[in-house]
Amino acid sequence: MLNKGSAFGGIFLSLIIIGAIFAPIIAPYDWNAVDSGPRLSGPSLDYLFGTDLHGRDVFSRIIYGARYSLSVGVISVLFGIISGSIFGISIAYIGGRVDIVGSRIIDVMFGFPSFLLSLLVVAIIGVGLWNVVFAVGLASIPHFARIIRSAALQVKEQPYIEACVNLGFGRIRIMFNHILPNIIPIIIVIATMDLGGAIISIASLSFLGLGAQPPKPEWGAMLSSGREYMRYAPWTMIYPGLFLFLTVMSVNLLGDRLSQALDARQTISKGKA
Repeated sequence: MLNKGSAFGGIFLSLIIIGAIFAPIIAPYDWNAVDSGPRLSGPSLDYLFGTDLHGRDVFSRIIYGARYSLSVGVISVLFGIISGSIFGISIAYIGGRVDIVGSRIIDVMFGFPSFLLSLLVVAIIGVGLWNVVFAVGLASIPHFARIIRSAALQVKEQPYIEACVNLGFGRIRIMFNHILPNIIPIIIVIATMDLGGAIISIASLSFLGLGAQPPKPEWGAMLSSGREYMRYAPWTMIYPGLFLFLTVMSVNLLGDRLSQALDARQTISKGKA
């Protein structure tokens, strides 16, 4: 059963996704319509979250910004989880020196904080939203690869894998037709739990001016644009920051619930065994 936290997370995240999909219908103004209202006007019935320096409706920009913040987070995690899965499963199954060398590579990369590694990659390939998405995804590979390697090693020792080897199945077939399907639940859990971190990392890099560039309504870029007016137009930062916080919290609550469900499932499986 869902607890109150995960229920809130599911409801809020569902509303954000619906808002992102139907943004043209829900948003009262175009996200980039300059002078759609008075500049730096406070929240009102006409402009729920006020307007920014260019007279753009903050509420409309937040709704459209959900498209950017959610999609780039998901794409970044998908890149990291797919790459980490291929690497982790491969070195775990092949074993021997390949596993030793692969594990050392993971350890070396894991020694760098993921955010600093993302900064380093952006410094090399240049600024831009998609460069940041690539950098954050690349920095997450060691984390995913380590967990998936550990899970793959456990599955590798199961009798049915030995039976596949005796039947003459090839490595690729065994790795991706027999090992991978058995660790899909773990992959889903760690991907969900890391999605919030990816959204925050991308927003942070955009806040520093390295990711989404004006006038894109990505939440981190909106925070960056509003910081100059925080003293006399705080709504330009408060609302994007609030939506970023609530979205990440919702994702983390769902991730925790999935993790608990997976632990319970594994406990039941061990009991039956």
